[in-house]
Amino acid sequence: MARRLVECVPNFSEGRDKDKVAALAAAVTSVPGAILLDQEMDGDHNRSVLTFVAPPEVVVDAALAAAGRAVELIDLTQHRGVHPRIGATDVIPFVPLEGVTLEECVKLAEQLGAEMWKRFKVPVYLYEAAARRPDRVNLENLRRGQFEGLLEEVRVNPERLPDFGEPALHPTAGATVVGARKFLIAYNIHLGTADVEIARKIAKGIRFSSGGYRYVKAMGVELSSRKVAQVSMNLTDFEQTPVHRVFETVRSEAARYGVSVTGSEIVGLIPKKALEITADFYLRFENFQPSLVLENRVADALAGKSGLAEFLDALAAPTPAPGGGSAAAAAGGMAAALGAMASRLAKFDATPFEEARAFFTAAVDGDAAAFNLVMAAYRMPKAERGPHVEAALREAAEVPMQVAEQAHRLSVSLADLAARIPARFASDVTVAQSLASAAQSGAVANVRINLESMKDEAARGEFERRLGALAS
Repeated sequence: MARRLVECVPNFSEGRDKDKVAALAAAVTSVPGAILLDQEMDGDHNRSVLTFVAPPEVVVDAALAAAGRAVELIDLTQHRGVHPRIGATDVIPFVPLEGVTLEECVKLAEQLGAEMWKRFKVPVYLYEAAARRPDRVNLENLRRGQFEGLLEEVRVNPERLPDFGEPALHPTAGATVVGARKFLIAYNIHLGTADVEIARKIAKGIRFSSGGYRYVKAMGVELSSRKVAQVSMNLTDFEQTPVHRVFETVRSEAARYGVSVTGSEIVGLIPKKALEITADFYLRFENFQPSLVLENRVADALAGKSGLAEFLDALAAPTPAPGGGSAAAAAGGMAAALGAMASRLAKFDATPFEEARAFFTAAVDGDAAAFNLVMAAYRMPKAERGPHVEAALREAAEVPMQVAEQAHRLSVSLADLAARIPARFASDVTVAQSLASAAQSGAVANVRINLESMKDEAARGEFERRLGALAS
């Protein structure tokens, strides 16, 4: 089963209170399926960054959990720091990591934006790939004036209206910017001076908006606790504008002002490929290629493990999903694949079987996702739980219902194929028919177990009608 992962990197306007940052991190990990990879906090910026990954079905829940805690814990009217901000949860980007498209991440951003306003009354602006207006693609445009300026401007300037919510910021949590983007590297370079004007001049020279590198966003800030100036950057495409090129340019520009570079830092995580590119540049390997890296060679070897083995490992794991519903869909997929194979060997049209196979393949993940929706609904506050649980149960019943119906149609197609296939291919079709039958009966069992918890009589009645149609 192909893995689907989204990276989420929420930035919070709190970088001095360790207990508060720990509470934000705990909110993320309270959602099953969300894995916290990193947490950073900076007192001068007064900002923290969490990095976590999760399947698309639960990543919004984890982001919402953390954003809700931020509303409780962070008061922007008392916040001071060198980093621009408009919200307690200042920005939440979704990044496609594995098996997920940027377009899907846009949908996740929209879902999160709607829920943040509905639950917390925090207005939301969409940026990057999720932006609904060209002037909102760049984060810096949305942060113009910061919390204090936007607090008044949003009331009187239609151009500053949020994408979700009313023309008024949350009194203490402000607004949040949510979006979808490709992977970026948050990278800071420290200068051997406390003169922030030098850092600002260098930042202006390298950032794209001022005529610098296409994939660099930069600003100069003062780190008073360290008595140094910093060039703070986001590198939005490290392959087009690599880390070493930015570092060398900043070092060269600093030298023009008689200033040295004392060090640099990564905020959050950095892709291994970015380090490989930099290592190749500085070390001048004559034979460098990614396969020389030990971890890459191991990963390539492990990737040789079959997809079936990976799915069976996931199925055998002591977790509720994937479970019987996913297994039923997988059985349907194998039945359709055998039907396609036999059809091609017999010179018949395999298109119907390939279409069925595509459906079942998607349903393997769809069933697990539906189960996660049910679990997420049950984790909601009890007063709000009812309608969400019912909606999740309907989805959890709908996926196996469609699997059962598709398996039934597949059985009909396989019976037709069996009647006309050459005898030498008959055993393959027989196996396919057995698998299709197992897919149908297994999916029906999954529908019924969800109906047991469903209180919506009308919905239950409709599912019973469809089950009856299958039985007849």
